[in-house]
Amino acid sequence: MKKLELLAPAGSPEKMRYAFAYGADAVYMGIPDFSMRVRINTFTGDDVKKSIEYAHSIGKKIYVTVNIVAHNDHLKRLPPYLKKLNEWKPDALIVSDPGVMSMVKKYAPNLAIHLSTQANATNAATVKFWHEQGLERVVLGREVTLEEIKEIHKAVPKCEIEYFIHGAMCMSYSGRCMLSSHLVGRSANLGDCVQPCRWKYDLNNIKVIETTINDPLKKEREMDVEEDINGTYIFNSKDMCFIEYLPELFEAGVISYKIEGRAKSPAYLSSVVKAYRTAFDYLLKDGKKDDIKIQKRKLKTIKKNILDKLVHRGYTTGFLFGRDTVEQNTSNSHQGTEQQYVGEILACEKEDKQYKITLRAHNAIRLGDKVRIMQPFESDLSLTIKKMYNEEGEEVGSAHGGTDKNTYFYSTKPIKEFGILFLNN
Repeated sequence: MKKLELLAPAGSPEKMRYAFAYGADAVYMGIPDFSMRVRINTFTGDDVKKSIEYAHSIGKKIYVTVNIVAHNDHLKRLPPYLKKLNEWKPDALIVSDPGVMSMVKKYAPNLAIHLSTQANATNAATVKFWHEQGLERVVLGREVTLEEIKEIHKAVPKCEIEYFIHGAMCMSYSGRCMLSSHLVGRSANLGDCVQPCRWKYDLNNIKVIETTINDPLKKEREMDVEEDINGTYIFNSKDMCFIEYLPELFEAGVISYKIEGRAKSPAYLSSVVKAYRTAFDYLLKDGKKDDIKIQKRKLKTIKKNILDKLVHRGYTTGFLFGRDTVEQNTSNSHQGTEQQYVGEILACEKEDKQYKITLRAHNAIRLGDKVRIMQPFESDLSLTIKKMYNEEGEEVGSAHGGTDKNTYFYSTKPIKEFGILFLNN
């Protein structure tokens, strides 16, 4: 069996390094011009080149997204970029548009092609078709159930299957939503969705309409929508979280396990990657000798200790066990977190009998604050900030985000680079 792959998002070179530090086997990323994430995407062509070099130097993989639903203007600008990618040699390109695929084969013939989830592959015949066109991997649509994954793998066993296991779900079909384009002129299919499905709507200013499927006249009618002090979130899908069902997905034939979230913070990304890396390592090593009940208890514990502490929209199994299991969160747009992301560890240097810890603040950190520090492949540390110093060595009472100045403190224990600081509420 091929090695199973934990695939993480990278919305910037910094996030890529965090994903790898916390155990991702590969990342997917792309430049804004041709990628499904335009906002909060800092990659340039030069960044892509350097990122590929960095990933390959540490034995990791890079998949470059060229998966927009392209218009003629995009096609004019695409050949020079594809030629550069052909030289830089990422491990594959993720593509959805057949026209773009033909251009990849012409201008980047040395690169493998993976079918993007935007292409809506949801059945064995479609997967077989694309595999016969030379694609070695298909990213299935989120609408595919576990039983359908099994059937697809059985029908086309040589085609690799990639599947989303964690993160946001679109209220529309595989992300093909027109709301963003209609309301503010930003196309979701060009990677610029503003997620209007999760806005707060005032029912005094909007008429909510439903078209019933079973009504032959397709009569429009007003929906019963409740509104409380938090507002109304009529489309707000819960987030996918499949960590408890990894054993079933392993058995079904999924090779690559994909996390959504190129626009998320390094703290969120690191936490999710660490949770799934911990689960993977347990299931593929120690968990092999455990029965399914013990495995489930272990996976639930990982979820509780890491994933449940993140800001999310509530968790759902999506379409994994059928179409009746998809859930909407109609009471609020997000659920809270018990700990706030306040900073990251940049360096740890031994000085006599203690360690100098260089910190970059992202939110306010003050003397006396109790923090939890999450580390790659290590247990969390809890400590109280007793003294802090600025870059000139002067004692300070607090550190704040939004500046390019770092702070440092001392610890009796080493703390790994890429450590994430959370403030205990």
